[in-house]
Amino acid sequence: MPKAIVLVNADVGKENEVYSSIKQIPEVIEVHTSYGTYDIIAIINAETNEKLKGIITSKIRSIPSIRSTLSMPVVE
Repeated sequence: MPKAIVLVNADVGKENEVYSSIKQIPEVIEVHTSYGTYDIIAIINAETNEKLKGIITSKIRSIPSIRSTLSMPVVE
């Protein structure tokens, strides 16, 4: 099952909103806030690589107040 770690930068003051929105996505198996270069760390599972790509591009990157993301596919 394809998996990715997605690092998220949110607009200042909007971290909790973005966290809550990401947490509602069914394919997100973990989500954490961080105090570093990135504000939020999400781990995503999908049935296929194509679906994984769609989750990242359509569901996560479309959330208002996300400034940028860095996606890292996991190879096991």
